[in-house]
Amino acid sequence: AGFSTALSQTPSISSISSEGREDLQVNQLETQIWIKPGIKKTDVDFSEILNAIQEIAKDVNIFFDELEGVNSPSKDDDSLLHHGNLTSTSDDASRLEVVGEEVPDKNKTNGLYFRDGKCRIDYILVYRKSNPQTEKREVFERNIRAEGLQMEKESSLTNSDIIFVKLHAPWEVLGKYAELMNVRMPFRRKIYYLHRRYKFMNRIEKQISRFRGWLPRKPMKLDKETLPDLEENDCYTAPFSQQRIHHFIIHNKDTFFNNATRSRIVHHILQRVKYEEGKNKIGLNRLLSNGSYEAAFPLHEGSYRSKNSIKTHGAENHRHLLYECWASWGVWYKYQPLDLVRRYFGEKIGLYFAWLGWYTGMLFPAAFIGLFVFLYGVTTLNHCQVSKEVCQATDIIMCPICDKYCPFMRLSDSCIYAKVTHLFDNGATVFFAVFMAVWATVFLEFWKRRRAVIAYDWDLIDWEEEEEEIRPQFEAKYSKKERMNPISGKPEPYQAFADKCSRLIVSASGIFFMICVVIAAVFGIVIYRVVTVSTFAAFKWALIRNNSQVATTGTAVCINFCIIMLLNVVTSETLIIFFTEQPRTESEWENSFTLKMFLFQFVNLNSSTFYIAFFLGRFTGHPGAYLRLINRWRLEECHPSGCLIDLCMQMGIIMVLKQTWNNFMELGYPLIQNWWTRRKLRQEYGTQGKTSFPQWEKDYNLQPMNAYGLFDEYLEMILQFGFTTIFVAAFPLAPLLALLNNIIEIRLDAYKFVTQWRRPLASRAKDIGIWYGILEGIGILSVITNAFVIAVTSDFIPRLVYAYKYGPCAGQGEAGQKCMVGYVNASLSVFLVSDFENRSEPTSNGSEFSGSPLKYCRYRDYRDPPHSPVPYGYTLQFWHVLAARLAFIIVFEHLVFCIKHLISYLIPDLPKDLRDRMRREKYLIQEMMYEAELERLQKERKERKKNGKSYHNEWP
Repeated sequence: AGFSTALSQTPSISSISSEGREDLQVNQLETQIWIKPGIKKTDVDFSEILNAIQEIAKDVNIFFDELEGVNSPSKDDDSLLHHGNLTSTSDDASRLEVVGEEVPDKNKTNGLYFRDGKCRIDYILVYRKSNPQTEKREVFERNIRAEGLQMEKESSLTNSDIIFVKLHAPWEVLGKYAELMNVRMPFRRKIYYLHRRYKFMNRIEKQISRFRGWLPRKPMKLDKETLPDLEENDCYTAPFSQQRIHHFIIHNKDTFFNNATRSRIVHHILQRVKYEEGKNKIGLNRLLSNGSYEAAFPLHEGSYRSKNSIKTHGAENHRHLLYECWASWGVWYKYQPLDLVRRYFGEKIGLYFAWLGWYTGMLFPAAFIGLFVFLYGVTTLNHCQVSKEVCQATDIIMCPICDKYCPFMRLSDSCIYAKVTHLFDNGATVFFAVFMAVWATVFLEFWKRRRAVIAYDWDLIDWEEEEEEIRPQFEAKYSKKERMNPISGKPEPYQAFADKCSRLIVSASGIFFMICVVIAAVFGIVIYRVVTVSTFAAFKWALIRNNSQVATTGTAVCINFCIIMLLNVVTSETLIIFFTEQPRTESEWENSFTLKMFLFQFVNLNSSTFYIAFFLGRFTGHPGAYLRLINRWRLEECHPSGCLIDLCMQMGIIMVLKQTWNNFMELGYPLIQNWWTRRKLRQEYGTQGKTSFPQWEKDYNLQPMNAYGLFDEYLEMILQFGFTTIFVAAFPLAPLLALLNNIIEIRLDAYKFVTQWRRPLASRAKDIGIWYGILEGIGILSVITNAFVIAVTSDFIPRLVYAYKYGPCAGQGEAGQKCMVGYVNASLSVFLVSDFENRSEPTSNGSEFSGSPLKYCRYRDYRDPPHSPVPYGYTLQFWHVLAARLAFIIVFEHLVFCIKHLISYLIPDLPKDLRDRMRREKYLIQEMMYEAELERLQKERKERKKNGKSYHNEWP
């Protein structure tokens, strides 16, 4: 028994080289004998003991092999795996520990424990008996038991071919690997202290607290009574050490390591267990990729629903608590319980929801200012001189906007579009663009501070990622060439520099080809718009015929959305992975895949928006000399009221449709799949069958988490952030739509994680990774695009030039509404109808306006009249407007970039109070560890004195 205990504490023999096996065993025996009092190291002949143990080990291994040949559950023996019958391969010592102890019946029936009701299930492996990879599983499971993990197997109640392998990590295994993994655990309660304050400040605080007493309670805060006491957040933590185990607060060994930590330790072990001879035949991920196991996941902590109210009976488990105070729609207005999310799902998922909550909270001021800009346009609508002139211009006849079928039209017919344009393009638009550029910087800078606080509270400040394993695909590709790893000192596959460069070129070429496919799709949309304008202009229905340009824009946006979603599904998931090079580790592959996928999705989503913002109506020529596509189709012109209305429609429709579709796919798809699974189970086992299934069966029937982890969640929010900031000058309501969507998104994601997905492995992370750099890039791009939107797309600069140079207030330094009198007439040029090309000449002669054929029509441009020395040449006002636009772009960009850099410099990444708390905690931890060690040594000295064993020259 003593030998079996010592053997279970040693590392797996299969994971140790033959050269270092003997030294390891001698060192472990020396340690075990040396710590016993009264035995000196020189009195023991370790070579003789090792020889004797090796002889015994041979007999023991033979005995274990014989037992496995008879009772091993890894063999596909139908006689051992019945529905509900358990085959256990746990150690005999663990069985003897539960004998005579009373185990609650609830533990035996809730599906979270082994059949004995004592050992909690920490991890689940699933495979099929019909799978041919039997030998690999046998070796893998034998090495799992050699590592000290306990194992039970049980067949599925719905399919006898499916086998569930339940794993449990005893206290000894948890302690050993927690020390190896540097898991931080609580060891002393935190000491909170208040700064010394002056009496005047105390009086002010009392008055403020008295005033707050009259106000209602904060409705967004969660009720502290419903949240459990998360001990990790109220205690100082330190890396776990078995030698200093007396320093840590251990009330119960079964609950000292929470479930997320236990499953993470078990997963760490499974990733380092061999399944076949060979240096690379190791780890659970490879067995999942080759089909030896079908699934691997930790269990949820029971059901998320309860018959009893959480307010009267409390939460059944953490999953139930998360559902009630986080995933339920009734708490949509409350803060997220991030500490509980971190404890249940791990730091990586907790950081995602922390970032999403912070982004949603920062959208409140942006949405408020954007709504204020929109309402400012509504209130000033009746005072806008430009809109008044457009609505009153019944004598101004505009030239047709397409060939032949488009008629002449009065400028006053576009009165509604002029008013709608003013709602988004008014005097407050420039201020809002500057505000959003500064807002993006403030958001990122304060997120760094928020992340630092979270990292401190979650013990991530000093956490460093472990040396990652090499990807199996990398090993298979470059296994012939090896070099020494400078960190581990072991040989590993090596990719030559020439091969890396060639693959990088191929990858970049592939992404460029995919972007060209997107541009080709946009080109198709442009052709559709050009052709459809003439078709709608000749339509039978008067509603569509009179609003042909709006109908064209609306249908083009809807078709563009369908193409965007089609390219996302067909192209992204197949070609992006194919064109991603072969990095060495999984994190490098994820970063490369993330960057390429984002570039493709960003271009796919925003390419048509860039076309409308910066190219639509800019290169059309003028009547009589139109520029044509492939010398056939006349390029589309802007509406007489400007192109901004097209940009607003594009952004509004795409944003609403995409967010609705994403929310449906995120929640609707797993809901439908899980509903179909429950329906089949009800048909086979009745309505009560599902409730009687064990927890591992229920979790297996849930949907697995996305293969790319949180990639889809981050990508959706980052693309939304780009939509919110890049063209916000043209659509001030974008932050408001993003805010409303994110309030729903948080609860949708929470509901999905808690109820529809299997419990993901709790993994650690210090930040949001490469996404932060992408956010910074979007922030820089938004400054440039908003400058061009204001200068090129909107009429802000032409109006400003007219007010100061050509209007009634020219030279007076004023730019009010009275200075805009005559602006509409000054912004329109005159065209002689007889100068139309044959293929552009309209079918009607315009006699319906004045009773006689029209001689002249107007169009938007700054050109000379037809009878001037240079007919249709650019006027001086055109060059003034162009110079003002270029000057505005340069000044705007430099000003905003200076403000952004100044804010980045003034806001420190680490709050001062957090820096002081970190220094004080480091000091207190050193003092506490010293005092605890001193106290232990003093106790040992007193015990030795009582026993009559005292030594001279002792310390202290």
